[in-house]
Amino acid sequence: MRWTVPAALLTLAACSGGQDDESGPEASSTIGTPQQAARPAPADAPATDEAPAPTGADADVDEKTIPAAIRGRWALDPADCSKRPGTDLTVLTVEAADLRFHESHGELKRVGESQARHIVADFRFSGEGEEWDRRMRLDLADGGKTLVRRDMGEGAAAGAIRYTRCAG
Repeated sequence: MRWTVPAALLTLAACSGGQDDESGPEASSTIGTPQQAARPAPADAPATDEAPAPTGADADVDEKTIPAAIRGRWALDPADCSKRPGTDLTVLTVEAADLRFHESHGELKRVGESQARHIVADFRFSGEGEEWDRRMRLDLADGGKTLVRRDMGEGAAAGAIRYTRCAG
């Protein structure tokens, strides 16, 4: 048991040491860079494929999809919202079971925790001829105008990455 305390402290240090807001295309570079992102989910991740059942107001959340409120088109640079696909370098498109970045695609594999405005889930990514797994936490902020992404596990980007919701 003694070894779990240092591991937990390292995990907390890794998660809390970064800035709370990053910007620019490089902020999402761990997704497009499989060499840095090809890491398993953290050791403290639940071992089962079953997520706990939601309760209360979140009881209608589908445990097999990304919550509807989180879906849509988001950009690190709001100017990218008006650009056509392929030129919108900082856009993240969130669909029912997929995340799409400029040069990579993540397929929802397992939901660990889900509420109407929040999800923690495991994704299987592919892009630029590589494949990797990543656990992510997606939260809505600012009344649904901002999506806050936190990559989790070894090799994940430190801190939060903030996206602005694109209109339409």
